[in-house]
Amino acid sequence: MAKFVLAGRADCPYYAKAELLADYLQKNLPDFRVHKITQHPQVWEEWLKDLCEKNKWNHKKSPIIWRELLDRGGKGLLLGGYNEFLEYAQLYYGVTSSMTTELMKLIAQENLETHKEKELEEETRKDLIQPLQVWITSASGRVCYNLIPILTSGEVFGMHTEISLNLLGNKQAEEDLHIIMTEMRDLVAPLLRSISICTQVEDAFRQAHVIIILDENTDGEVYSLEDCIRSRLPPCRLYGYLIEKNAHDSVRVIVGGKTFVNLKTFLLMRYAPNVAHNIIAVALGVEGQARAALARKLRTTPSCIKNVIVWGNISGNNYIDLRKARIYRYESAIWGPPNYSRPVLSLIFDSEWVNRQYVETLKKLTATGKQFGAILAAHSIATTLKYWYHGSPPGEIVSLGVLSEGQFGIPEGIVFSMPVKFENGTWVALTDLKDIEISEPIMTRMTSDLIQEKLVALGDLISFQPYQSVNLLDLTPQPTSEKPFGQEAINDSEDKSVEEQQIN
Repeated sequence: MAKFVLAGRADCPYYAKAELLADYLQKNLPDFRVHKITQHPQVWEEWLKDLCEKNKWNHKKSPIIWRELLDRGGKGLLLGGYNEFLEYAQLYYGVTSSMTTELMKLIAQENLETHKEKELEEETRKDLIQPLQVWITSASGRVCYNLIPILTSGEVFGMHTEISLNLLGNKQAEEDLHIIMTEMRDLVAPLLRSISICTQVEDAFRQAHVIIILDENTDGEVYSLEDCIRSRLPPCRLYGYLIEKNAHDSVRVIVGGKTFVNLKTFLLMRYAPNVAHNIIAVALGVEGQARAALARKLRTTPSCIKNVIVWGNISGNNYIDLRKARIYRYESAIWGPPNYSRPVLSLIFDSEWVNRQYVETLKKLTATGKQFGAILAAHSIATTLKYWYHGSPPGEIVSLGVLSEGQFGIPEGIVFSMPVKFENGTWVALTDLKDIEISEPIMTRMTSDLIQEKLVALGDLISFQPYQSVNLLDLTPQPTSEKPFGQEAINDSEDKSVEEQQIN
């Protein structure tokens, strides 16, 4: 089988003559095949240069003809231009071309018109396949910088889904946004249809299919915790209004970051009520930190630990539940197939570590924001979006911040992290899980701050009285002389019952 590739400038007369000869050979010789490529005159030289550099060829004119070595693999064998192809046809097949100069020019003009029509059809076809419009707020930050390559890789939305990225930021960040935009264009990502920046907030979220809300930089000084909470209201109110006004009806909004994540999600739901069911908060970053700490203790990798549940305030007072956590591929005396797993708590015999050191480690991480960097935040957002579009792994529990409707005994009307699964493009709370009841003292600890944050932000409460900071389930009995500010200390018997539900 002889397969030749004939490439040339669309208006080249010699390409037209070589094309006619190639068509004749293909029609009359059963083992002769030709593949034809035309390029617009404006891009021909650059295309030819790239082709020759890739294959280490030396050719300057149109057309260029090479033979593909189908039976040997590797790069093709350069034949040359029109004259070399004509000599090859005469030598091997005894065929020559008698096309006149006038006919060559006529066919060359027809080729150019045909090429333009094909380009127009291709552009029309691409316009019919609308790309996914993805908007990212606070896009000049490091989280966005780490997130963009994941979004454009095809891993999140699918290998056949093109996306258009829209980077939203303020005027002060415009230069940084232009740098990111230029770098992404230079990357030439196959699934990135376009990338643009927006510094006019009134134009934000136009036709958005996906909106990623990242941490905002608050303008001006913040003198108190209450001021910090209230400062979240104006941008969320504005974003909610713009989402309702500009975004696609089926827009999906995902809130990430490490400050007031639950509160921001609630405020967006309040001011964008028509899409409230499609607004969620990312909890996988906190879950990842918890899994990593367990992995270090058990000397395994975090990916081997699954079904760790994050309850409550993602960026504050939460409870890491290990009662359903399982470990896979763990090297021990008991070994099984890849799908074999064991309860994590059955392998940790150091209750002092679980009840004190593990709790304090995660408490400090959330309180300080350490280790919850841009890479972790970006990966958590991307993974949550991937699950939202394609479903979470079968049988796995995913932690997600959603609006409570009274599930698991959680008060209604607050955004609360809870166990869910993703399927069919939506999420479902796993209310059928057994043995995951949360004691009343622990539930009160988690909900108190969330309810107060909500009331302070809306102006219904002047002063915030935080519960004692708890990130994980603080199982250590507190001395009665050390009562949390504004609250009564939990007594020893209550702490003992809580400890039993985690360890046992």
